[in-house]
Amino acid sequence: MPSAWLSTHLRASRPRVLAALNRAFGDIDVAEDAFQEASLKALKTWQQDDIPKDPAAWLIVAGRNAGIDAFRKKRRETLTAPEDLEPVHDGVHPEEELTLSLDRSVYRDDVLRLLFTCCHPVLRRDQQIALALKIVAGLSVDEIARAFLVQPKTMEQRITRAKKRLQAARLRYEDPDGAERSARFSVVANAIYLVFNEGYSASQGSELIRETLCEEAIRLARLLVRLFPGEPELRGLLALCLIQHSRRRARLSATGQAITLEQQDRLQWDRTLIAEGIILLEAALRKATPGPLQIEAAIAATHTRAARYDETDWAELDRLYRALEIIRPSPVVSLNRAVVIAKLKGPEEALGQLEQLAAPLERYASYHATTAALLTELKQFSKARKAYEAAIQHAGTEVERQHICSKLDALRSRVPGL
Repeated sequence: MPSAWLSTHLRASRPRVLAALNRAFGDIDVAEDAFQEASLKALKTWQQDDIPKDPAAWLIVAGRNAGIDAFRKKRRETLTAPEDLEPVHDGVHPEEELTLSLDRSVYRDDVLRLLFTCCHPVLRRDQQIALALKIVAGLSVDEIARAFLVQPKTMEQRITRAKKRLQAARLRYEDPDGAERSARFSVVANAIYLVFNEGYSASQGSELIRETLCEEAIRLARLLVRLFPGEPELRGLLALCLIQHSRRRARLSATGQAITLEQQDRLQWDRTLIAEGIILLEAALRKATPGPLQIEAAIAATHTRAARYDETDWAELDRLYRALEIIRPSPVVSLNRAVVIAKLKGPEEALGQLEQLAAPLERYASYHATTAALLTELKQFSKARKAYEAAIQHAGTEVERQHICSKLDALRSRVPGL
């Protein structure tokens, strides 16, 4: 297993490297295999105090050569590389020349091109987003399954079918024209948001926040806004990512423990990002065509306007969540609204709302933790303990698990013998 420093570099480089390899080979599976070979070569050759100047470019070179070798092994009857591809020989900095050659395109961004490929209309919407998260963001099947609230086996089958369907369509991996881009941008925007969300609150692993994913999503969102300046929903996407990312320094303690919104030091929030996000949101809302990402950005902005947690405008949040339930209903949206209802109408009313979400959110840790907190308010301590235990069972990261354990420990300290 690679060390932490190497894993960090590989994970940060993955979107750019895989996208460039997909452009070179025109086959997602080949590109993934080539990236894995390049990662293995990095594992053998990189040293912590001697990392390539541009790790992503180094991996592109290594992956490109590995892919060409794989093609040649399959085509032993020929002596030439497919499609005029030739290996790049090692030199002082061969990656610099290759990176320039791979960047001459209409988009000048391979990652965005790959996102548009994954979101091709030959696929169903759920397949498009799932494939984008797997290929572009490098999320595991388990992580994507958690995002969609389905079983990992179901998600694995969905991704496999999506890949086969793309291959059967014999697509050319090139830039969609303006009309095609417009038809796909909403799916691409949702995929970018899910990439950001996985970075903002990781569903698996030892980290709660994966900043490289957040920053890559923000970069892609900025690029989309430049490509489609008249689309208010894209401004909403970028505003949402910026406002959420503004809290990153306040979300973890010095020892790496999660800090809830209620307990965060709001002086640590990045006001520059918040200001930019609010300007983008206001520009989007002036178009008078609100979409779900604009509404979510408005929810995030409402939190930033309160100097303290107890000054939050809960009535405004309830109005926004009700609008979101109409435009894009989901169990997670209803869960978030239940938290707001608890502030406005009390825990008993909120628990009534949560009962309707038990089945779809059975494997969602936040559902059980929210239920436990509300039961604690109602002094139903035994039920609260069971809910916290269920939340611990379904926690995806060690940080999340420790946070829920601390809540359960506090409950047991309050109620001896529980």
